[in-house]
Amino acid sequence: MSETKPIIVDAMVEGGKASGGPPIGPALGPTGVNIFQVVTKINEVTQAYTGLKVPVKITVNPNDKSFTVDVGTPPTSALILKEIGQAKGSGEPNTNIIGNLTIDQIKSIARGKANDISALNMKSAALIVSGTCVSLGVTVEGKPAKEFQQDVKEGVWDSQLDEPLREG
Repeated sequence: MSETKPIIVDAMVEGGKASGGPPIGPALGPTGVNIFQVVTKINEVTQAYTGLKVPVKITVNPNDKSFTVDVGTPPTSALILKEIGQAKGSGEPNTNIIGNLTIDQIKSIARGKANDISALNMKSAALIVSGTCVSLGVTVEGKPAKEFQQDVKEGVWDSQLDEPLREG
């Protein structure tokens, strides 16, 4: 009997609220896998991301209809918006400020994205996260994100950012 390749379905779902409708149901239908079981599993593993769009990767073995669900992390912008309690970014980020992040919130978001960003240390990660703040209309420590980034580059925040990004 020949081995058939696994079928991989990538989708963006709202944490804890996936359903058998699009995009999951139609994509999985032809695989013969139990869609209800897949959706239940997705909702279980994305519960922590309630209210956020989160990428999931469903891998189906077509031979025995078994499946695995891998959850990515939500986009940096979604984590920032959740942190400041806003549904979406500013339409005019240079003139309409919708929220402010503290250095601790920046570090928390950076830790959450540690496996997805190219930064090797917290200082670099803070620059990446604050870069996303620029286009959302979010200030950092009460300053425009670009000013905060300049301060980081000049060492103003070194005492708070002198720590590893990842454990170990």
